[in-house]
Amino acid sequence: MIELFNVEKTFGAVRAVDKINFRIERGEVFGLLGKNGAGKTTSIKMLTLQLKPTAGEIFFEGRPTRGNEIFVKSLLGLVPQHLNFDQDLTVEENLELHARLHHLKKIERRERIDELLKFVELERVRKSFVRELSGGMKRRLLIIRALIHRPKILFLDEPTVALDPQVRRKIWELIKNLKAQGITIVLTTHYIEEAQALCDRVAILNCGRLVALDTTENLCAGKSLEEKFIELTGAAIN
Repeated sequence: MIELFNVEKTFGAVRAVDKINFRIERGEVFGLLGKNGAGKTTSIKMLTLQLKPTAGEIFFEGRPTRGNEIFVKSLLGLVPQHLNFDQDLTVEENLELHARLHHLKKIERRERIDELLKFVELERVRKSFVRELSGGMKRRLLIIRALIHRPKILFLDEPTVALDPQVRRKIWELIKNLKAQGITIVLTTHYIEEAQALCDRVAILNCGRLVALDTTENLCAGKSLEEKFIELTGAAIN
């Protein structure tokens, strides 16, 4: 589904990402872990075409991103870490705006918004202003906004940050349901237990380099994932 070959990104003299190579399989939940400054954010920005690699190549469904930007963007849904709704619009109006940006026709927009609100149990707040929602509701809304155009690949950047454990578990169930629908999910997280609960495989970055890539079971080999992370990076995830 996604392949990276010798991908680098430099900012002046700083090498943020250093010749990383990996493949993300269709329909898997792929975790990207690393302490602050490891290169996670830069990697995600390159994968979502917000940054161009300094060297190397990224492929989506066998096509290079260079020259195929419109095709690649049509595949992607992005859930940012920070909430970026228009707070003066209602839940329904925010989704309507996003659907229009993706050129969904009127009937399709209405059906898709109804379907997604039902999927995350937000039907009763569709006429509420976003500022009136709880943190967990805003996170669910952020996810379905990214799904409005039926992307094949969903990028989740810290999807449960600052949520209490009970709400976090609800978001986990939502992610599992999306995986069951065949959506490929790329997840960054600072919660080790989240990676263990959701990810088919995890990649660990350290100082811009890929230092491990495997299933959590194979990586740990009798240790906790947190212990393995510390062993590979020299620090706890933060």
